[in-house]
Amino acid sequence: MPDLIVHPAERPLIGSVPVPADKSIAHRALLLAGLATGRSRIQGGMQGGDIRSTVSALRALGIRVDEPTPGELIVEGAGLSGLRAPDGPIDCGNSGTTMRLLSGILVAQRFAARLTGDASLSRRPMERVARPLRLRGGRIEGQLDPRKIGEITAPLDVGPLPEPHVLSSIEYELPVSCDQVKSALLLSGLFADGPTFVREPIVSRDHTERMLTALGAPIDSVGAMVCLDALRFSGALPAFEIDVPGDLSAAAFLLAAAQLVPGSRVTARRVGLNPTRAGLLEVLRDMDSPIAVEIKGEALGEPTGDLHVTFAGAGLRGGRAGGELASRAMDELPILLGLGARARGVTEVFDARELRVQETDRIAAMASVLGAFGLRCEERTDGLLVEGRPDRPLDAADVDSRGDHRIAMTAAVLGLAASGPTRVRDAGCIATSFPLFVGTLRALGARIEVEGASAA
Repeated sequence: MPDLIVHPAERPLIGSVPVPADKSIAHRALLLAGLATGRSRIQGGMQGGDIRSTVSALRALGIRVDEPTPGELIVEGAGLSGLRAPDGPIDCGNSGTTMRLLSGILVAQRFAARLTGDASLSRRPMERVARPLRLRGGRIEGQLDPRKIGEITAPLDVGPLPEPHVLSSIEYELPVSCDQVKSALLLSGLFADGPTFVREPIVSRDHTERMLTALGAPIDSVGAMVCLDALRFSGALPAFEIDVPGDLSAAAFLLAAAQLVPGSRVTARRVGLNPTRAGLLEVLRDMDSPIAVEIKGEALGEPTGDLHVTFAGAGLRGGRAGGELASRAMDELPILLGLGARARGVTEVFDARELRVQETDRIAAMASVLGAFGLRCEERTDGLLVEGRPDRPLDAADVDSRGDHRIAMTAAVLGLAASGPTRVRDAGCIATSFPLFVGTLRALGARIEVEGASAA
């Protein structure tokens, strides 16, 4: 796998750039387009390995997906009853979203399907989604996880739906907020004979609810409770068009880089600004970050706009992210800790135990990364503290990404503020979410070399 050699920034990062389409929105758009009746058009949704996993899964289920131009996908929807049995296992790659959301659809089918994934995905917990789907009458089984009693991992065997071939209504309270489990239950609710009620401890990202509402599905949300009432559902979803907004999680790395490099001015264009995803922006405001938000429109209920940021200088101070705020910034917490490395005082992340079970244990990984750059940090069960060092450059580091794209990108950004070249090992994982990460930073003025196969 390729390594990155990141050189300390010698000039400001300047420019206005796009970022990859939001994976969370693109996954859901693709799956709902496959279940819709007619031809849907999804623009900007084909960047990254995770999205290709969802496209491949749809094709395996008999859905025609064409790419007439780069970044444009045309999906010929088969309707709710039009999926066909796959010829073999469906490979979800590294995408937990593909596996969990697809489980909610496949559990309602009259055929069986096996969902597999790469080594990283095959270690991630799946009982959290399997249990509620079983409670409503579906069949879903996995491999027993020897690390934790009662847990299962991929491969998952889903379906066929036992007689009477319909899922029951359900009222389920999630023990831990998780948008993927909530979404799987709502998608399964499209096939049920009654309402689907889901309650969460804290409201998680609501892309599925917004998209289903925009397509006319009967969704009601009150606080942390959401309901899809199948009794008021027509049984069909219309085809649609969407230009997928840019991913705030991807934009976060560019915005952080600009705040670390003197004289920088960077704009990330047409980024998704869903409030249930925008916790990072609130934390940055509390850290006195020089960031400005310009709302410009929406896409299937998702607000979009531009984000402008300049060099933070000595003004950046330590911040805190926990509780509901941490939930709304979960994917951005690694780079938030990276920013904390250059802030005055201590930056703290807590109530974020979910970081332990993502592509890697991101709490342990970030403790290792920050330590490699010479920073003092304290690892906790549900989070991490880092003491900022704004007065002098970070130590040059040699960092292992552990195969996690967000860890690799965080290390690369920190390398811009180091005293010498930083090596980020196993950086090919960046293509999972931001294939043009290296090229975008280079376009803004960074000096980064790739050793081995292209990671740009």
